[in-house]
Amino acid sequence: MRENDGRKLDHKTLEALRLRAVEQVQQGARPEDVAVALGLHRKTVYAWVKRYREGGRHALLARPVPGRPPRLGEEQLRELSALLAETDPRHFDFELALWTSDMVREVIRRKFGVSLSPVSVTRQLGKLGMIPGRPLRRAYQRDPDAMAWWQQKEYPHIAARAAAAGATVYFADEAGQERGAPARRTRRPAAGADDKCRFTLISAVTAKGGAPRFAVFGAAATDALTFTEFCARLMHGASGPVYLVVDGHPAHRAQSVMDYAASTSGGLELYYLPAGY
Repeated sequence: MRENDGRKLDHKTLEALRLRAVEQVQQGARPEDVAVALGLHRKTVYAWVKRYREGGRHALLARPVPGRPPRLGEEQLRELSALLAETDPRHFDFELALWTSDMVREVIRRKFGVSLSPVSVTRQLGKLGMIPGRPLRRAYQRDPDAMAWWQQKEYPHIAARAAAAGATVYFADEAGQERGAPARRTRRPAAGADDKCRFTLISAVTAKGGAPRFAVFGAAATDALTFTEFCARLMHGASGPVYLVVDGHPAHRAQSVMDYAASTSGGLELYYLPAGY
C-alpha cells in the first residue's frame, strides 16, 4: 500500500478530503495538481473523481463501519443450552444426529436471527460448558508412555481393520458440566456430585481430526443407556461402519452396550484405550 493513497486516514477525514479534492477538480484544477496539494497520489484523486461522476456527491460520503456481529444475550444462551440438551439435530432437518459447531451456528441464525463467525460460536459454546474435548491429547498428558505403546502396537491394527472394512475411526470423550458453566474438562462426575453437575457432554472426533460431533444429555453421569443412545446417533447417516475408541468407563463395558454393538452386525465396533482411562 502506498503511503499517500489516503487509506490510513480516519473515515471522516477521508470524506472531507474526497469532497475537497473533487470540488477543486470541478472548479478547473488538474487532478495531478490537486493530488500534490493534498499530499495524495494522483490515482487516488482520479478514482474519487470517477466515483463522483458515477454516483454523485453521495458516493463520496463516508460509509458506516460495520460493527462486530451481535452476540447472544443471557436469555438466548439459556434457550440455546436447553435446545442443545433437549433437541435432536434431525428436528432441524440436519442429516447428522449429533451436533457440530457449524450446525449450532445455523441454529443460532435460524432461531435468533444472529449470524456469528465460527470463532464466536465456539466462544458461545464455551460459555455454556459445551466444548467437546480432545481425548487423545488428555490421554497423552495422563500417561505418555502407555499412550505411545497403544498407538504403536494397538492402533495400527484398528486402523488397518477400519481401512479394510471402509469404517471411520472415532475417539469418544465425556465431560460432566454444570449448565451454563464455563468450559472445563472434568473427567466425569464424581460420586455424590450430582447436585453440581447438571449434564454430560459426550463427543466424538475422527482419527483425522476435524470438527467434533457431540450430544448433550441431562444425566449427571454417563450410564449404559445414555452411551448406547450416543452410539446410535453417531452411526446415523454413517457411510460405513463406525469404530469407536473409548476409555474403560463401566458404562462403555456394560453388557447391554456390548449386546447393542453385536446387534449392529459390524456397524459398530468398540475399542479401548490403555487401562486407567
